[in-house]
Amino acid sequence: MKSVTFKNRTWDVAAELHVPADFDESKKYAAIVCVHPGSSCKGQTAGLYASKLAEQGFVAIAFDASFQGESGGEPRYIEDPATRVEDVRCAVDYLVTLPYIDEEKIGVLGVCAGGGYAVNAAMTEHRIKAVGTVVGANIGRLNREGDVIATLEAIGKQRTAEARGAEPLINNWIPNSIEERDAAGITDIDVSQAVDYYRTPRGKNACAPNKLRFTSVGSVIAFDAFHLVEDLLTQPIQIIVGSVPGAFGSLKDGQELYARVKSEKGLFVVEGATHYDLYDQPESVAKAVEKLVPFYKKHL
Repeated sequence: MKSVTFKNRTWDVAAELHVPADFDESKKYAAIVCVHPGSSCKGQTAGLYASKLAEQGFVAIAFDASFQGESGGEPRYIEDPATRVEDVRCAVDYLVTLPYIDEEKIGVLGVCAGGGYAVNAAMTEHRIKAVGTVVGANIGRLNREGDVIATLEAIGKQRTAEARGAEPLINNWIPNSIEERDAAGITDIDVSQAVDYYRTPRGKNACAPNKLRFTSVGSVIAFDAFHLVEDLLTQPIQIIVGSVPGAFGSLKDGQELYARVKSEKGLFVVEGATHYDLYDQPESVAKAVEKLVPFYKKHL
């Protein structure tokens, strides 16, 4: 694995390029772009899957989203769906400049919100030949749950305040510690395990500081990762979900995506697995990889 950068517009996107153990620059390789969840970074679950795919002979790239982690872009800590999708396209731009990448054999794999972004990008980026999702979630759908109009009104007031000189409002994606989670009485399995993953040594990473600029949520609310998927997604897709439902809704999103896609498709349910089991737990990840590897080898 080596650190690299590629451009999105005027800033650098920080990435890690994973290559097979017997890598030979004189050969041609299939490549897979790995897209991380919301609030995450290249060194967490996306990087784990990239390393697993490299072990199976692929070149895989995982990157920090623009405005986040070690990537550039201002303002910091925003979640901008259009730019997240453009990050994927720019990763493909970078891969096609590498002499050892077969440009006709580029795929994408997204985890959680990264799965929704991967699908959305592939709809209009047909240099991508195969699409995989692991607990893929439609981040727009998730953020439209609850009193969305009140949220939009609050965003408008905050933008007005910031336009007049107030400090940006930076929230946490999830409770910042196990103690904070427990004090809040959170029992949902997805939120509870998110804290276990992101805010403890299990998966904590300095590039994922659990910060979200509140005003950017407006663009997330208006985003639908699966809009036009019936018409524009022509590539084969492998959808992987866990059987245990939670508040993030990746199980129902995976089922909806499978029902709507008209191209060659597969839905694999990892029985007994939660959303976060498929981030890093060896048994669940192994089952996902065992399904993804033959899928990519067939189509790339």
